[in-house]
Amino acid sequence: MAMIKSYTDLSQSKKLAEILPLESADMEYLAIKENGASVASVPFVKDDSEIEDSAYSHIYERTACWSLAALLKYLSEIKPQVYTPILFSSKAKWILQFAEYGHGNVCEVSCENPVDACMAMIEKLHELNLL
Repeated sequence: MAMIKSYTDLSQSKKLAEILPLESADMEYLAIKENGASVASVPFVKDDSEIEDSAYSHIYERTACWSLAALLKYLSEIKPQVYTPILFSSKAKWILQFAEYGHGNVCEVSCENPVDACMAMIEKLHELNLL
């Protein structure tokens, strides 16, 4: 049985951090800095109760990370009375359609897992200035 990716990888997270509001992320990668370089990035569920400017902030590097649920929530909140995301699997692929009510698909992407499909859709919508 294939593993389904449940959150963005580090490179996707860095790209999304440039596009999406950081408060839409529900996870974060925490990396220890060693000699100025980040090592061993590990994803964690975001804990908003933590103080960002703690005494240890110089030791850690934080990068926002999005779960599949957070990505779908973000997509569903883009003009909710106008657009709706539709995610389904078909022939070992995940298809994500962004549909406009009464007018059909605005765009469609197909990927091997749902997180990558959401990532591709967000990039496409960003290019179309729909975000």
